[in-house]
Amino acid sequence: MARLPRLVVPHQPHLIIQNGIDRQSVFRDDADHTSFQRWLREAARQFKVAVHAYVLLPAQVQLLVSPSDEVGLGRMMQWIGRQYVPYFNAKYQRAGTLWQGRYRATVVEPAQYFLACSRYIESEPVRASLCVEPSQYPWSSYAHHAGICPDPVITDHALYWGLGNTPFDREAAYRSLMEQGLSTAEVKTLNDAALKGWPLGSEQFKKELQKQASRRVEPAKRGRPAKPRTIDVQPTDS
Repeated sequence: MARLPRLVVPHQPHLIIQNGIDRQSVFRDDADHTSFQRWLREAARQFKVAVHAYVLLPAQVQLLVSPSDEVGLGRMMQWIGRQYVPYFNAKYQRAGTLWQGRYRATVVEPAQYFLACSRYIESEPVRASLCVEPSQYPWSSYAHHAGICPDPVITDHALYWGLGNTPFDREAAYRSLMEQGLSTAEVKTLNDAALKGWPLGSEQFKKELQKQASRRVEPAKRGRPAKPRTIDVQPTDS
């Protein structure tokens, strides 16, 4: 069965995962991280994609973004690759692709999952044992949301602004959410969604997406459809 094209919905948040090939490192020093951040910022501006959260892990990139149209997200990711991969290959005297296939994109229902996705992304360095506290990892958007330092890559989402009436209130509320953490079940739900690429949200949200996109937005049921049962009608004696 042919693979469905990636589902991109304008003005909806999307959880993006891109892995290094064979889980190899795609960031080796500070200059690699800052170069990627610079190109991410430029590509987001150029292709009108709002970046709400991100983390640059040694062998993986995670983003939470809202594209303004159906083509900007793909063009942004392609443009970043065309800048970063030649830079990385020339610097480390290597050749070939840097990424493990296509990036994965999951449309997210904002009210239910936006803040969870943001926290999921920014707490990944802790789960990966790269640091003890999110604030200790310099290559994520946590410092921006927690009020440590502004990040020019980030465009704040309305749901983040809804955490408080002032920057201080929003930052304090977000720090409190991060301290609460995510449950094991929440992390599993977000992990599964990121890996499989199907929309993350309520049944009503998925129904509306399916209607809007004119395509299925959930996995097809396995196996062949059941054949209708036939009933043999035996002739009766007249």
